[in-house]
Amino acid sequence: MSLADVIGTGAALCSMTSFVPQIAKIVRERDAASVSLKMYAVTVTGFSLWIAYGLMIGSWPVAASNLVCLALSGAILALKWRYAAGHRLATGEPGP
Repeated sequence: MSLADVIGTGAALCSMTSFVPQIAKIVRERDAASVSLKMYAVTVTGFSLWIAYGLMIGSWPVAASNLVCLALSGAILALKWRYAAGHRLATGEPGP
């Protein structure tokens, strides 16, 4: 394994695991009010583009690691929408 492979693997692992604490916090507290909807919408779009790029250049490590990141950031986005909708229903606030 080359140094570039070690660095790339480390970067991919850091990127993939970085979403886990946020997901755990949202699920534990059942609250995603502090999560930026716009930031995660851009993040999900970015990971989608990275996957397309990885597939286009034939780099399965790039595509696969970004697929995992897309799934995790997409989960945060879905939880944001889920808990925002639940909050609006509970408080009677109007939707977006």
